[in-house]
This record gives sequence, structure tokens and C-alpha cells, in this order.
Amino acid sequence: MAGALLVDGNSLMYRAFFALPPLSDPSGNPTNALYGFLSMLLRAIADEQPDYIAVAFDVHGPTFRHERFDDYKGTRAPTPDDLRPQFPLAKEALRAMGIAVMEKQGFEADDLIGTASRIFSERDIPCLIVTGDRDSFQLAGNGVEVLYTKRGITDTERVTEQTILEKYGILPRQLIDMKALCGDTSDNIPGVPGVGEKTAAKLIAKYGNLETCLAQADAQEKGKLRERLLENADLARECRFLAEIDRNVPVEFAPEGSRITDLSGGLGFLKEHALKSLAQRLIAVMQLYGADAAAEIAPEDEREEHTPADIPE
Repeated sequence: MAGALLVDGNSLMYRAFFALPPLSDPSGNPTNALYGFLSMLLRAIADEQPDYIAVAFDVHGPTFRHERFDDYKGTRAPTPDDLRPQFPLAKEALRAMGIAVMEKQGFEADDLIGTASRIFSERDIPCLIVTGDRDSFQLAGNGVEVLYTKRGITDTERVTEQTILEKYGILPRQLIDMKALCGDTSDNIPGVPGVGEKTAAKLIAKYGNLETCLAQADAQEKGKLRERLLENADLARECRFLAEIDRNVPVEFAPEGSRITDLSGGLGFLKEHALKSLAQRLIAVMQLYGADAAAEIAPEDEREEHTPADIPE
């Protein structure tokens, strides 16, 4: 795939942290999430060989959704102590490789990815979003696909507009309306009480969107479902606001600023943190881009390897 790769940094870091055993560099810094994140990133670059790449991160602090709904994501546990210091390391590694890092106070990584994917779509550049967050499924279509990390760091699923149609019977953008009805426990979005995912999908397939569903509920629906829709119409609208990814974040982003040019700066970082197996993989990726990657990496039998054997290559 010649195009753009957009990566949800927070999602992949969390996936890696909980999927991999403890790992640390020679200075004692935890690096298991860093290793897993970079491993997934290098695998995606090698498989897709994109022209452009950017990684988006959440910024600590409330977002515009928290300002509207205090309990948004209120059920999530705090960031583990051993994971927190690995985020700066991940960003340091990315910047060393010349990979664009996207952050914006008050917005989530999803919003930045949504905005960047819109910009790429408007320029007819195909885009692949790499994430473990199903929220991004709503972005599929118009040249945008999602590589969903289902579990661990190697189990992935390619999600397209057709995938969503086959599974839910609705278009990706209609997932926002579906989520407004059924809610999302991971984000603490309540939805309409008593309405599950299957019922919500059927309602949106029937009516096309949330507003039509709510407007027609009195005349078209019966029993408890009719009552729930009528009594919780305002709540459903609020949930839709929370569920929709903002694709117009006021952030400076130009595709040319995310073009892959020279990844070699990452080699020093990987060697410093005793991630030499990843350095070998980075060299292989660099060679795919035509780089002369005759780097000073210790031979396999001499290097000090800090990667546990049960971490997949």
C-alpha cells in the first residue's frame, strides 16, 4: 500500500504493555510497552511500505468531551506506573526516526487521526489507521481502512467499509448513531438503557440515522423500546456527541510534513535502550526504502539482548 499510515500511539502502547512481560533497558527504565509499540510500528511499515506516517497521542488533561460530560471515560483505571514513563520514550524514538508526532490539548488521538485521515482523503491518498480502538471504525471508507489490533501485538484484523456493512448492516459513519443508542462501556458512554448493540444496529439500518429514529419512535415502535427511545432522546443525542470523532481539529497538519525520508536516526536510540533486535528490523525496513543501512550493529552472537524469548519478533 503506497499511501499513509496513521497510528494511535496511546492505543498501541496500552496493548503492548498488557500483552508483554516486564522488560527494562540497562538503566532500569521499563521498556516492554516501548518494545511492543515499536515492533507493531515496524511490522506495519514493512507490510504497507507507506509514503507518509504519523503517530497521534492523547494529551493529559480534560478534552472537549469531558467538558460536556464529566463522567466520560470515568471508569478507566489510572495509567500504570511502569507504563507512564514509556510514553516520552516512544515519542523520542519516533522523532529520532523523523516520524511525525501529533498532539493537541483538549482532543484525543482519535480526533487527530480523524482529521489527518480526512486531509489525506481529500488529496486522494489512501490511508491505513493502526489502532486497538474500535471507535476508529467510523472513519472507514473514502480510501481509509483500519488495521485493528484485536489482542496482543500480532493478532490484527483489516476493517473496511465492506467489513462494517457485513457485520452491522450499516455504513461506518452510521456507527456513531448506533453507539448513541447502545452506548460504549469502555468510554463510559451510557446510551439508551435497555438497548443493546444488535437492536441499535437494526434501528439505524431501519431509519438511517439517530434523529429519524427518535422522530419516528412514537409512531413506528412499540412497547418498552418505544418508551425507552422517547424517554431518553436527549441522552441519545448527548451520547452521539461523545461518540463522534472530530475530523476538523484546529491543528497544523500537512501530508508532506509526514513523508518518510530517513529513519536511520532511530538506530542510536534502539542501541541505547538495548533493543538491538528492533534495530536489525529497522535496518530491514530502511532497506525497503532504498537506504544504505550498513549500520554499526553488533553481530548476532555478540550483542547483549534484553528482549525476553517469549516476545514475538
